[in-house]
Amino acid sequence: MFKKKECVAMLLAGGQGSRLYALTQKTAKPSVSYGGKYRIIDFPLSNCVNSGIDTVGVLTQYQPLLLNDYIGNGLPWDLDRTFGGVKILPPYQGQGGADWYKGTANAIWQNMEFINRYDPEYVIILSGDHIYKMDYSKMLAFHKQKGADCTIAVLQVSLEEASRFGIMSANEDGSIYKFTEKPKNPDSTLASMGIYIFNRDKLQRYLEEDSKDPNSSNDFGKNIIPNMLAAKEKMFAYPFQGYWKDVGTISSLWEANMDLLAEKPELTLLDESWRIYSRHGAEAPQFLGENALVSNSSLTAGCEIYGIVRNSVLGPDVTVEEGALVEDSVLMDNVTVKAGATVRYSILDSRVCIGENASVGTYRMSASDITVVGADVKVADGEKVPVGAMLSEA
Repeated sequence: MFKKKECVAMLLAGGQGSRLYALTQKTAKPSVSYGGKYRIIDFPLSNCVNSGIDTVGVLTQYQPLLLNDYIGNGLPWDLDRTFGGVKILPPYQGQGGADWYKGTANAIWQNMEFINRYDPEYVIILSGDHIYKMDYSKMLAFHKQKGADCTIAVLQVSLEEASRFGIMSANEDGSIYKFTEKPKNPDSTLASMGIYIFNRDKLQRYLEEDSKDPNSSNDFGKNIIPNMLAAKEKMFAYPFQGYWKDVGTISSLWEANMDLLAEKPELTLLDESWRIYSRHGAEAPQFLGENALVSNSSLTAGCEIYGIVRNSVLGPDVTVEEGALVEDSVLMDNVTVKAGATVRYSILDSRVCIGENASVGTYRMSASDITVVGADVKVADGEKVPVGAMLSEA
């Protein structure tokens, strides 16, 4: 007989990540590399463990192979449990046939059986494409204290940014009286972070009703939250303060990496009190050649630098040959930059090779000026890859 869990986490990790273009051609967005030795999904998984939540369902759909392999049995995050732990939840074939997840709400609805087997009082819904540290146990305590049916984590954003988010209007006590998905003329700057805590019984009821509505988008922001508000359920906004970045675009992923290089970074990955765990291999030593110059950069294990690296984040086993320059760029694992090549304002995915005297990117005048080279692409000797280009394997 299963024991009861107070709170179960459901992590939505099935998104295609189409705005990351070449970086998600072969993998789901949550398994995209970040900060050298991490992947985006390391953050919500680590937050769960650090918050005392030991049962996590990871809902996958698009290109799940790498993500499934990466998570494995959950050992790096201390989620290899006999009862609970981390479980991969792909769409599956039921009596009515195979059914892709139609939306965020439908994905959770299809997995109510997983939730109910642990008989939790609360369910926390998380997204797999944000970089942040957050103690979910504090949010759960807030939810209980308010006697809420649903609590939504919110972040103050600028008025200019507000139309990109689901926007809450809340009273002084935090109770939500209005929610608008991506409003053209926002009347509040409280943005939903896509983190929800529900009382399990209410969640199940609204998901079931939503599943029977043929006109529904089966989405939390478009359907479940508005329906609960219309029914006058007790809904509260939980204010989050700290670093949070939606890395759903090329420019935001590049910026989030660059944020790590700030003189006083808002997000530190070396905080032992709130560790970000990841599945990375043996820590090989780094090597700097006698003519190497490295400034304001992050180098991961196994890097060999013989050229110049400035203001860049390098993943494991990157080689920068003598006479090469890497500047204001993010290089993922096993990238080689050959002699005389230059890489500026770029993201190079795994196993990319930049040929001798080639140039990739030059400057950044706007947010869209980041050059991207997808996994396994070889840039020929002397080739010039223009600013903002997106190269991927055919």
